[in-house]
Amino acid sequence: MSKPIVAIVGRPNVGKSTLFNALAGSNISIVKDTPGVTRDRIYTDVEWLNLNFTLIDTGGIEPESKDIMLSQMREQAQIAIDTADVIIFIVDCQQGLVDSDAKVADMLRRSHKPIVLVVNKVDSFQKYQADVFEFYNLGIGDPVPISAANRQGLGDMLDVVTSYFDPEKVYTEEDERPRIAIVGKPNVGKSSLINKLLGENRLIVTDIAGTTRDAVDAVVKWKGNEYIFIDTAGLRRKSRIKEELERYSIIRTVSAVERADVVVMMIDATEGVTEQDAHIAGIAHERGKGIVIAVNKWDAVEKDDKTIYEHTRKIRQVLSYMPYAEIIFISAETGQRLPKLFDTIDMVIQNQSMRVKTGVLNEIMAEAVALQQPPSDKGKRLKLYYITQARVKPPTFVVFVNDKDLMHFSYTRYLENQIRKAFGFRGTPLKFIIRERKDKES
Repeated sequence: MSKPIVAIVGRPNVGKSTLFNALAGSNISIVKDTPGVTRDRIYTDVEWLNLNFTLIDTGGIEPESKDIMLSQMREQAQIAIDTADVIIFIVDCQQGLVDSDAKVADMLRRSHKPIVLVVNKVDSFQKYQADVFEFYNLGIGDPVPISAANRQGLGDMLDVVTSYFDPEKVYTEEDERPRIAIVGKPNVGKSSLINKLLGENRLIVTDIAGTTRDAVDAVVKWKGNEYIFIDTAGLRRKSRIKEELERYSIIRTVSAVERADVVVMMIDATEGVTEQDAHIAGIAHERGKGIVIAVNKWDAVEKDDKTIYEHTRKIRQVLSYMPYAEIIFISAETGQRLPKLFDTIDMVIQNQSMRVKTGVLNEIMAEAVALQQPPSDKGKRLKLYYITQARVKPPTFVVFVNDKDLMHFSYTRYLENQIRKAFGFRGTPLKFIIRERKDKES
């Protein structure tokens, strides 16, 4: 089930980042009273009345500017518009309607996407009522007055935004077939892998980084089962980015990961694992997806009896936050170990959907507490009352305790390790929700 994508667009310095931070609940975007501060699109997950969506913050649009940075930000915003399901078009009440607003409105109108016109910096509707009504002249619907800085009017705005969501997209699974997203840096062999699996040159494969500029779905049959593989644009380190469509492919990757059950993170064996790989894999980890790390071009590496061990050690070191990820060494070009790739994907899918009976979980927890005493603080000791599994994809456990503040991260990790020791859960993250319950309720 994929989340709808909502993009915030508008010309520079109208309050896009302030609105983004207000909805995200934290200061994620840089906010400074200088046009052009937000240069890279940033994304976050937002929930409103049990509806979840991905929010994109963009750089300001200057429709006719020849400034290189502003033209790059215009390209960035265009990709956000192309990717989004709903667009929040934000304007500045105190500056009033300007020519650039009309030009941005024309650009948005051509997208044929639902547009919510939001008039920002309306600290008092009575005071600025006439200024708000002026924006009817844009001809793209009723203006919604807000003050992002003061958190006013955001509920009314979100009601309008979520009214455009497709109920089927939000609430239903589109397809029962497993969805596999192929992610990684450019030129790591993502398209070559899918072409090899398909047995045809369906995707363009070149040695020019950034050839794949959109997410592409391909149905692959293997041993009577069908899988949907999603190829994505490669992500590059920002300092090396030269082409704008490469630079802003991250949202397409996020969108592909959202739609996936399992993410295959491809690493170039000839380069080794990098911090950029860690950033890309982190997108899947944060979203609780099953993860397979495929080390590609393994046929091009000179090997001895320690080569796999050394590569594995370095990968585990850089991706230390996801020790559960499965690692497989492949060659997309020769087809080396591709059958094992499918076996690994099937195993991860099975583990993502595994359910453990409550009674068994509580036995494991009781044994874990007996082996390692829970932490205490100022004479008060943590008590673990009860554990149950609430969800799958990813497996999610609710733990009832006497005091949430005493449930340190390290003890949660210890409990996770005990559960993994019993059931494996290889390839999938586990999520823990800590709930407080008083002694008399236990």
